[in-house]
Amino acid sequence: MRRPFLAALLAALLLTLPSCAPSPAQERLTVVCTTYPIYLFAASLTQGVEGVQVERLDTGSTSCLHDYSLSMEDMKKLERADIIAVNGGGLEEFLGDALAASDAQVVDCSVGVELLESLSHHHEEGEEDDHGHDHGHWDPHYWMNPENARTMAANLRNYLVLLDPDHAVEYERNAAESDEILLRCGEEARALMGAYLPQKVPGLITFHDGFQYFADAFDLPLLASIEEEAGSEASAQEIVEITELVKKYNIPVIFTEINGSDATARAISRETGCRVVQLTMLMDGPDADDPEFGGVEHYFQLCWDIRRIINGFAGEGTVPDG
Repeated sequence: MRRPFLAALLAALLLTLPSCAPSPAQERLTVVCTTYPIYLFAASLTQGVEGVQVERLDTGSTSCLHDYSLSMEDMKKLERADIIAVNGGGLEEFLGDALAASDAQVVDCSVGVELLESLSHHHEEGEEDDHGHDHGHWDPHYWMNPENARTMAANLRNYLVLLDPDHAVEYERNAAESDEILLRCGEEARALMGAYLPQKVPGLITFHDGFQYFADAFDLPLLASIEEEAGSEASAQEIVEITELVKKYNIPVIFTEINGSDATARAISRETGCRVVQLTMLMDGPDADDPEFGGVEHYFQLCWDIRRIINGFAGEGTVPDG
């Protein structure tokens, strides 16, 4: 007489156990990206590939990653990662312990990139600069050059094909489309420079040391680059030096980074009359589930920077700021 009751109880218990069959929400491959540019490339390369999840750490919320600390949400993402795609070049010092404890495959996107010496590396090896940072020997902001961005995307493609060969055709197709977009971005930026700013500009003054590759890519002289964040503004000596440069070269505009501090730039503007204009470093933007997400097309923000530079030196409205 107890058998119907036991059968019903067993059925109820079975319903509470996790299913062995994969649910639609489960992913077979999770890629975690340390920066937004890597996220753009990874999301574009894996578009339409079933079972691949691409996530990013919350590094876009800060201007300088040298002081970044992993959040609990970051740690959870790293724990479930199959691939951790890093910028390299010394940018992710905050990841040391997490990478040591992880079983994930690590992809260094800087492989094959010719790294430039850091502009902040004016101190002895191992010492900190005036703002309390040890930025290392190499400048890690290489993604600001479209050619380097193409190398980053190619590194990701190669690793995805190696790790997930059953979907190699899809990765290769997406990679070809992404590479074409990045190539076109560089060409469009140079075309804007040639059409609207044929004369040489006296030089860029930036309040973030991350524009060296950008200036190099578009043949823009970089007169000065100050690493400045809220709470650690430039020194009095640096302010005097920048003010003298602005006056000496009759520079009409100086540039800050969108997420960075502009306190010193504003003070110099009041002293000299130059304008202060923001540039982007592509460090943040919409996620893949956002309707405004355009994948690697977001990299065209560099052309937005070119427009702002042209309008800054040649006069507002020289080229549409769109």
